Amino acid sequence: MSQSHRFKLFVMMVLEFFIWGAWLPLIFGYLPSLGFSPAEQSWILNAFPIAAIVGMFFSNQYADRHFAAEKFLAFSHLIGGLAMIGLAFTKSFWPFFGLMLVHCLLYVPTLSITNSVAFANMKDPQKEFGLVRMGGTLGWILAAWPFTFILVDWDKVHAANPQGLIQWLETVLSSGLTGAALQQGTRWTYVVAGVAALALALFSLFLPHTPPKKVVAGEDRFAWLEAVKLLKLPFVLVLWLVTCVDATVHNAYFNWAGTFLGTATADGGVGIPGNWIMPVMSVGQIAEILTMLILGLTLKRLGWRATMIIGILAYPVRFAVWAFLPQHQWLIIIVQALHGMCYAFFFATVYIFADEYFPKDVRASAQGLFNVMILGVGTMLANSSCPWLLQKVFTHDGHTDFHGLFLVPMFSALASAVVLALFFHPPKLASVKANP
Repeated sequence: MSQSHRFKLFVMMVLEFFIWGAWLPLIFGYLPSLGFSPAEQSWILNAFPIAAIVGMFFSNQYADRHFAAEKFLAFSHLIGGLAMIGLAFTKSFWPFFGLMLVHCLLYVPTLSITNSVAFANMKDPQKEFGLVRMGGTLGWILAAWPFTFILVDWDKVHAANPQGLIQWLETVLSSGLTGAALQQGTRWTYVVAGVAALALALFSLFLPHTPPKKVVAGEDRFAWLEAVKLLKLPFVLVLWLVTCVDATVHNAYFNWAGTFLGTATADGGVGIPGNWIMPVMSVGQIAEILTMLILGLTLKRLGWRATMIIGILAYPVRFAVWAFLPQHQWLIIIVQALHGMCYAFFFATVYIFADEYFPKDVRASAQGLFNVMILGVGTMLANSSCPWLLQKVFTHDGHTDFHGLFLVPMFSALASAVVLALFFHPPKLASVKANP
């Protein structure tokens, strides 16, 4: 792959995940502040997995087979970006849900399309994909840090009247918004995400041309039928079900992290200032960069199953620290680094496995099969249960039992690691490619 193409693909990934990383971390605390019920919150949050499932059955294959990938990205991010900006100025449920649904229906397919653009322009995906996908990790990190200056209590800064640049920076960085002011300021996350989407819409026109894939004789017209056929292979079925559990656990983290980190220590939380919640969460993405750099080597040394198991086990370790040691603020921040291992060693490995393990004519179907769990079913299960668990089951008289709450994903992840260790036995690569 040429340096020019690699740079363009890297920037594409930066912007692609900047959009998602800008609005997702704080939405879980923002929606209750608008007066939405747990059920209404779940509907809004589930716009994303609904779009992922629709993409599995329609939009992904339609885009693949009718549009050049770069043009589809440009159109999707133009309309989706405008919808995202609209969310910043919307406080009623149905308009908010409608705009979020429009954005997600157009954005979610681009997650697969960007992968397709990347893989189509690589000679050695197992070696090169980790480096290109690292751009997405960097994009998520870059989306977090501007909010250390956006979500600031400027009245407090002005009242302190700091002298000199150093003192001014110290005052700003220690004057994060809290409570209702933080929730009100969160609307700027949608403006930032929308502007990033419009930037990617323009940049997409400069990506390597990736023509549409035409239906050929003997190929199922509906790609999802090809994907479902893969489930007859026991090792695919096991990995698919484990992926569902871990996608649910993964999204439980996003549902609860912002609230847990921002809750005062007296109430069982960590007590992170509002303008530092997103940067603290981005520690996981910073660690993900390092993990991505060694992913190819890890796969060659340990193999698919061991690498995935290590990725899964990072979840229960992190949730155990959250459940049993919430009073140790620096330990909570440090353990965020395990997020990089969670994502790269499991989810990124699943994508590479699907691309590496199946013949070229069913690779897109295999990607879609796991996407429907990672971005669809697993996310929907988390978004449907997590607001209810947090606000109704583990919160009483204004106090949240974070210890009991975090034991749920901890034991779920442990169980999925055991299942993968016992039942995931992929055959030799050559036999799968010969008999898909």
